[in-house]
Amino acid sequence: MNTEAKHILLAGGGTAGHVNPLLAVADAIATRDPEDASIITLGTAVGLEADLVPQAGYRLETIEKVPFPRRPNKAALQFPFKWKRETAKVRQLIEDEHIDVVVGFGGYASAPAYAAAHRMGVPIVIHEQNARAGMANKLGAKWATFIGTAYDGTGLKAGGEGEIERVGLPLRPAIAQLAGRMQTDRAQVRRDSARELGLDPDRPIIVVTGGSLGAVSLNRAVAQASGTLVRDAQIVHLTGKGKIDEVRELVAQHAGEQVLTGLGDDAQPGRDYHVAQYLERIDKAFGCADLVICRSGAGSVSELTALGLPAVYVPLPIGNGEQRFNAQPVVQAGGGLLVDDRDFTAGWVESHVPQLLADPQTLQDYGHNAWQYGIRDAADRMAQRILTIAGDARWCR
Repeated sequence: MNTEAKHILLAGGGTAGHVNPLLAVADAIATRDPEDASIITLGTAVGLEADLVPQAGYRLETIEKVPFPRRPNKAALQFPFKWKRETAKVRQLIEDEHIDVVVGFGGYASAPAYAAAHRMGVPIVIHEQNARAGMANKLGAKWATFIGTAYDGTGLKAGGEGEIERVGLPLRPAIAQLAGRMQTDRAQVRRDSARELGLDPDRPIIVVTGGSLGAVSLNRAVAQASGTLVRDAQIVHLTGKGKIDEVRELVAQHAGEQVLTGLGDDAQPGRDYHVAQYLERIDKAFGCADLVICRSGAGSVSELTALGLPAVYVPLPIGNGEQRFNAQPVVQAGGGLLVDDRDFTAGWVESHVPQLLADPQTLQDYGHNAWQYGIRDAADRMAQRILTIAGDARWCR
């Protein structure tokens, strides 16, 4: 082991929202300090990190999930024992690997990592991607040396002399690269992306997505309005897994089967409603979108603003309303529209979306304001802070 290296533990996982920022920061650290930074990740064996972290070339250590109990039940009774056991595992890892800084991204693995690091006097850095912080990051915040957020007003407060700063969301490589290309020549990126998907670059393009699992209410409202939409635009509708058949049936009913087609090699000329369950290279769709209709998860909002794309945000109407909080500051900055799920109907789509497409100045203003709000170098900002804190800790060993 190189004891002179900066030893960094990145903790998080469970969902793409935690894993993608973690990997983006890991890459930025490796780019900034390829010779003197040693990176280990901490997650669980059942989250997405179990596949994505090794694929990205990083070492993954795992602990068991230790969710905070929310109600008195058997899991709550088992929590103290599991918490003690998994936290002890992390303390041993920190000791064995001479960890200089623990960096958490939220999720099940972060809370034990924060507790272990605090007990051992190891500096803690946190990244919070949501507008309202989760329980793990709320725990770690009071001990953190630095907290980087994607939004202002997360409710987190750094303890002691700790700092907090809005740094943005560390972007996936494909999105980060797209943002760079769009900054150089947005018009050319749009033309190239449209042609690769089998779209006409001379006609408006609307991208509809509810994420990998889709959003039934978005799917139905847009598909039911398809007869009106195809008069003015091409639609790229990513339905989510298992939801494509209903969308196809609704489009056929409201606009006719003759408008339906696929994407890329499956696209048929002269057909304007392009349907797919998902698109692995969604950066291609974003690269040619004139308007995006989507949920307002933290990742979606951060990526769309980083790309400067006008959007209609329809927050998921469950939980504590965090999706609404994600989109609100963007909308307040003039970067798009916010529509309640209950109001997002076929009637709303038919009365508002064609008007937007017919008003290119408003779309341009939305895109410009979204770009101004967005941050494109979050991963590098986090990497710089982490390496500085790790370096200071190394000399104090």
